[in-house]
Amino acid sequence: MSGLELGSFVPGQRLVEADLATQFGVGRNSVREALQRLAAEGIVELPRHRGAAIRRLSLQDTLDVLDVAERMTGLLARAAARGSGDRAHAQALRAAVQELASAEKAGPARTGEVFSSARRHFYRTLLEMGGNRELRRLFPTIHMPIVHAQHRLASLPQMRLADYRRIATAVLAGNPDEAEAAGAAHVQNVRAAILAGQPGPPG
Repeated sequence: MSGLELGSFVPGQRLVEADLATQFGVGRNSVREALQRLAAEGIVELPRHRGAAIRRLSLQDTLDVLDVAERMTGLLARAAARGSGDRAHAQALRAAVQELASAEKAGPARTGEVFSSARRHFYRTLLEMGGNRELRRLFPTIHMPIVHAQHRLASLPQMRLADYRRIATAVLAGNPDEAEAAGAAHVQNVRAAILAGQPGPPG
């Protein structure tokens, strides 16, 4: 998943077992098992006689992912607001937001890598604050990394940072309704940016 976020893998890319084994320093059997697991998660496609490839989402697939992500992100933020009274959790969330802000200043060569790591830290902190075991199990399976890898819009990084700040503010205030609305609004903003970037009908 992190390879998608960093751009080292892209949707539609063919995956050659021998190349992956060399790249990651593992045996072909380990690569084959990993590809089977990723296929089960819907990240990789394994068509007969054509080799593995990273799944490419149609526009409708993307919108379907975003529909699920909108509700799950809202639920995640609502659950996290319940943990706002825990000082260690609150401090960790503030640190995660600061890490996201610092990623914007890392320079073009490292911004993607640093922001991706900071984003994972932000969501892990929200999951820990919420204490919802089902969310911990299900949230990482949403295919947002594929969405972001396929739709690399210039407007998304700054928009995401602003949205994450709004989510954190509502969570830290202990307001579950505002937190849920902020979480859902973030995915709504991603959807709007992706749709705005679609080519219009021929004129």
